Amino acid sequence: MMADEVQNAEGAVEATENTGAPARRGRGGRDGGRGGRDGGRGRRDDRRPRDEDGGEELIEKLVHINRVSKTVKGGKRFGFAALVVVGDGKGRAGFGHGKAREVPEAISKATAAAKKAMIRVPLRDGRTLHHDGRGHFGAGNVTVRSAPAGTGIIAGGPMRAVFESLGVADVVTKSVGTSNPYNMIRATFEALGEQTSPKSVAQRRGKKVSDLIKRGGASDRAAEAEAAAVTE
Repeated sequence: MMADEVQNAEGAVEATENTGAPARRGRGGRDGGRGGRDGGRGRRDDRRPRDEDGGEELIEKLVHINRVSKTVKGGKRFGFAALVVVGDGKGRAGFGHGKAREVPEAISKATAAAKKAMIRVPLRDGRTLHHDGRGHFGAGNVTVRSAPAGTGIIAGGPMRAVFESLGVADVVTKSVGTSNPYNMIRATFEALGEQTSPKSVAQRRGKKVSDLIKRGGASDRAAEAEAAAVTE
């Protein structure tokens, strides 16, 4: 009832300002009804679905929130910067950075940026990396190593969020240098971007996967069995 009265009042004020004459007020009033309908159409909430990528569920990890302040004439103006890592748990992950006056808006901006910057990382048996790697960005140096089943995620801080969203279950990492989460995240993604799978290397060199594994000292039967188990 209160909302209808407010809308009818708004319609009456608009009609008075346009014609200079008072308008009829009430539910049956023509001008009042039109004002109520326009007001309702203007207040419609067009919310888009949470996931815009075809309904795929993503893992979102909030890594860091930084509050900054700017001194202005009337006092201090606060802002927030969010660092978010997003992944599907199946070998795709990305990170994003967003700034806003409020925390939820900064997180939503960072999440949208992370979804646009997702990369594909090949995984061995869907649980660990294919080989060791090193990443460097600024003063951050990270080392990532593949691990046998049951090892778990041996990583701390921002790096753990990356591997949890990526879907890695067994990995050993080491970070040397800065503890800045932005540099650590970028160095980690640089190391992950250099990961290659035996199948891609075999296609690039025009060979079979079993031939590459056989050069490591494995027997013919073991090489063929391991090559058959390689999915990506």
